[in-house]
Amino acid sequence: MQSRVEHESLNYADALRACARGEKAGLRRIYEHDANRLFAAVLRIVRHRAVAEDVLHDVFIRIWEKADQFDPARGNGRAWIYTVARSIALNSLRNDRRLTAVDEGVIEQLPDHSDDPQASLLRLDESSALRRCLEALEPNRRRCILLAFQDGCTHNQVAERLEVPLGTAKAWIRRGLLALRECLG
Repeated sequence: MQSRVEHESLNYADALRACARGEKAGLRRIYEHDANRLFAAVLRIVRHRAVAEDVLHDVFIRIWEKADQFDPARGNGRAWIYTVARSIALNSLRNDRRLTAVDEGVIEQLPDHSDDPQASLLRLDESSALRRCLEALEPNRRRCILLAFQDGCTHNQVAERLEVPLGTAKAWIRRGLLALRECLG
């Protein structure tokens, strides 16, 4: 049980500094602590297990190679790691040139939730704290957060879908995340 307590209290900044010094133990601590959650976050974006596995591999290579670029004065280590993962996952989607032939009839039968981020909210358990906090958000902030983090949209894509300026979409996401953090805290 003691290792679980140590496991839960990872100091990301220290682990990233260890990576920057070339200490494999730093990367191992990050991997042991966050690999499953990083995989889940990446999978939500790329939506294919094999691609998510490849992306996760690339994430840990990038962490290892770029750990010296982490600046604790600009944010916390966990946020930096998840930003790296999200960026690589989104780049994977953009760069994926593989095409799969799909029968048009199959596509037409699929439900289209792309314009309805509320559908993501409704799939959450009614008693979940996350759902309660998301429902408490102003509707535009909630839509931005669901589009960005559930559907894997970039800030530009969120702004386009909501037909608002990019700066507005970014501000809504930031303020929404701050409100969620406060609500869930």
